[in-house]
Amino acid sequence: MGGGGVGQVARAHTVIKRFGAFPAWLMLVLFLGVPLAALIPEAFAGGGAIFAQLLHDPQFAVAVRNTLLLGLISGLLSALVGAAIAIELARQSPRRRQLMLSLLGLPLAFSGLVIAYGFILAFGRAGFVTQLLGMAGADTAVVGSWIYSVGGLAFAYAYYLIPRVALQLYPVFANLDEAPTLAARTLGATPWQAWRHTVLPEVAPAVLASAFFVSSVAMGTYGTALALVGTQLNILPLMLLAKVGDGGSDFAGAAAISLVLMLICTLVLGAGDVLGSRKRRG
Repeated sequence: MGGGGVGQVARAHTVIKRFGAFPAWLMLVLFLGVPLAALIPEAFAGGGAIFAQLLHDPQFAVAVRNTLLLGLISGLLSALVGAAIAIELARQSPRRRQLMLSLLGLPLAFSGLVIAYGFILAFGRAGFVTQLLGMAGADTAVVGSWIYSVGGLAFAYAYYLIPRVALQLYPVFANLDEAPTLAARTLGATPWQAWRHTVLPEVAPAVLASAFFVSSVAMGTYGTALALVGTQLNILPLMLLAKVGDGGSDFAGAAAISLVLMLICTLVLGAGDVLGSRKRRG
């Protein structure tokens, strides 16, 4: 390559280095900065009195508890199952792996309404799984109402959160170096000891990060929850929707709940980052 070509490449790299992050910053400003700038004045219009009202509202405390529990259950379930699927993906032949990856992408293509309707048909009070369990002696009233609880909603969320975790973790397990594990086995370690001392420290940060990420996604999602449980379950996204939906006009309350929900999701993501960083340093 001539000197002119080298100079053009160098100039292109300089431009990319200087302005390459501009689209990302623009997206951040438009979709986070601008909405946040609109929420803060609305929430603090009365000197922050709306936050005091929320703290004294027993329904708000229940919504926060249910939201945190929903994130914990769905994140833990999705991380465990997603990690197992990622391990299996890494072991498969290229053709079978491509088929599995295609199947994993299907849940991500469905809307929340379709997912909720499918779980109602399967696990609702008249669902075919509920009826099968009833034939086996289970109480269909109890089984059929479970899907409308926090645990049932977390189970439904896991349907499309598990593929996210699996797709995130697959490269981690596919590129895992087996030499330390083989060395540990050669030195007399049991399979469990070799896995615990060589594989677990390598994959734990990525698994933790994925778990906390999908937990924050679950806590902020409302489409599937609205279609599945409606008003039967009190969580922050549905409480927020009730403030401004169906003729509601409590914009200050909605803005305050939005900020609280944003803070919770940010803290969850931050906790995952901190734990993952500590694991990497360890």
